[in-house]
This record gives sequence, structure tokens and C-alpha cells, in this order.
Amino acid sequence: MTDFLQILNDATNNKVSNPASQEIVSALLSAEKYSHQHKPKYNVEQLIGNWQLYFITGTKNSQKKLGNILGSGFYLPFFTQVIISYSFPENFTQGRVENTVKFGLVKFSIDGPCKFIEKKNIIAFDFTYLIMEILGNKIYQTNIRKGRQGEDKFYATNISKQAFFSYFLVTDKFIAARGRGGGLALWKKL
Repeated sequence: MTDFLQILNDATNNKVSNPASQEIVSALLSAEKYSHQHKPKYNVEQLIGNWQLYFITGTKNSQKKLGNILGSGFYLPFFTQVIISYSFPENFTQGRVENTVKFGLVKFSIDGPCKFIEKKNIIAFDFTYLIMEILGNKIYQTNIRKGRQGEDKFYATNISKQAFFSYFLVTDKFIAARGRGGGLALWKKL
């Protein structure tokens, strides 16, 4: 178990140069296999906060379509910052998710409802609102995907019809998950 933890910990702490993509993917797959065998239970409090996307493999469909462009996965470029933030203000099953992409002077944020399915270590989510900023000034905002009116239905909708991340490794420094589309992702704590 310690091999994959050490690789992911070292990579996300920038103690060494980035390991090869194949090494990160192998470590993530080992962590996922370990999780399936030992079935750890995480709680939503461990996921609350801001997490910077560090490494992704893309979905199975994008891997098929883009092949060599994605390779076995890739580190996000230093000039792009993607941050996912979870908050659960009222209870620990229903909350909010915000995904922010910063690229130079431009910032896009989408947010919406999320729910934690503790038995499966899953956070399902939907994005219902978009904001675009340039130099910190809002220049565009709009409802998306039925907007805020659709949020009440979100909590009653079966997870089989929702986007989600299935978290298989959660530490205080990084988290790892597989998305509904089959891609792997690694985030580090901000």
C-alpha cells in the first residue's frame, strides 16, 4: 500500500520532479484496487474545501477519440488552474460544488448542487450557474442546465442519471477519484 501513497504524496507535494504519467496512472490504479479490496469509508468533512486539479486521464470516450494526444494521462499546465470546491453548510448529504478554471486574466466558475453518498464514497453533482470574469470583474453570468429552478429535482434524481466522482483515496493533502465517464483525477489541497 505504501508505494502508491508515497508516489502520489511526493508528486502532489512537489518534493521531486513530476513522475512519468504512466507512474501516476499506475499509482492511481493501485490505490483504486486497494480501495475496492478494503472498502474504506470516507466522510464528507474530509472533502470539504478547495482542491486543485493536478492530474487527469480523461474519460474513456476522450481517450478513444484523442488517443496519443492524451497518452496515459497528463499534468495540468502551470498556467491553468482548475479548482473544485465543496461545501455542505446545512447537512452532510446535500451541499454545493463550484468548479473554477483560471486561465491568465480570465476566470470561469460554474456551481450547483451536490450530494454525498456515504456508502459508496461518491459525490454526485450538477452545474446550474456560470460566471465569467476578466481581471476580477464579472462580465457574464447566466443559469445553465435548467438553472437554480432545477436544483430541487437534483436531490431526488437517481445517481445513475447524474455526473459524479467516486473517491477511492482521500487524505488531508490530496484526493483521487474516478469520474462517471471512466477518467481518473488527482487533486491536491489548497
